[in-house]
Amino acid sequence: MIWGTTQQKHTEQKHAHISNDLTSYYPKIDAFLSQINQIILDKPQQTKLALCSLLAGGHLLFEDLPGLGKTTLASSLSRLAGLNFQRIQFTNDMLASDVIGINMFNQKEHQFEFKFGPIFTQILLADEINRCSPKTQSALLEAMEEGNVTVDGIRYELPKPFWVIATQNPLFQSGTYSLPESQLDRFMMRLSLGYPSRMAEKQLLQQASRHDLIGELQSIFQQQEILQLQSIVNQMTVNDLVFDYMLDLAEETRKGRHGLSTRGLLALKKAAQAYALIEKRQFVIADDVQAVFVAVASHRIGLGETETQALLQKVSVKG
Repeated sequence: MIWGTTQQKHTEQKHAHISNDLTSYYPKIDAFLSQINQIILDKPQQTKLALCSLLAGGHLLFEDLPGLGKTTLASSLSRLAGLNFQRIQFTNDMLASDVIGINMFNQKEHQFEFKFGPIFTQILLADEINRCSPKTQSALLEAMEEGNVTVDGIRYELPKPFWVIATQNPLFQSGTYSLPESQLDRFMMRLSLGYPSRMAEKQLLQQASRHDLIGELQSIFQQQEILQLQSIVNQMTVNDLVFDYMLDLAEETRKGRHGLSTRGLLALKKAAQAYALIEKRQFVIADDVQAVFVAVASHRIGLGETETQALLQKVSVKG
């Protein structure tokens, strides 16, 4: 009984600490979503999931036709997050060194020195990532998993936080390569914006260009605030019933197919924790898992959003 009382007291103290930390961030989270939804019209759930991915420290993949706002959303996210931003336009003739950098010989100093590539930033927009070869795509694997790159046996740390937002075009378009499973698994979420509604598209025609509107955005967060929120996400409480629900979902994905991996299950947990934070709770409920499940799981199990949603409906919440 004494041990149980001590554990309960520790849990209550933890919740109080998280609550105190979060209270000051709630207005900023609301402002972040409000401003980005003025740029990306009629897509509130996609923008919320994009912020969820950032706060969970997971990389984000947008898959859509060209011209539907993928790059606009990525640019808006970086501007509002208050982080350094670099963009790489991937093409079929790009090399890995164009992404991570290269050792060059300095004739004046008579020694090699490393020229840092555009990957050394806090938010990297990898635009049309599937237009380059799989070999060049693989240059991102170490960076996305470990937060560093290795060149000629020397390891270089990337800035923190390090977040990759990648866009890819549908594979039926010419000049595209499918992303390897190992690359897809590095992305916490895959999102699709789709066509805007008629009303939203009319507003786009009437308003100033998105480029001009993005230029007017002011940062909502600072680097240390993003890092603190990512730390708080890890402390969000998940009870046994929610853990069992996530395990049931993982088992359902594995019936007769290559299902959700353990890494994917960990990504599901962290995404649900971040979603709970955005919903202004200090604990995760089944609704949070359901909200992020399709974005986290569909690209890992090779199903479309509709099929993954149907799979989600097969698993009931117990308790």
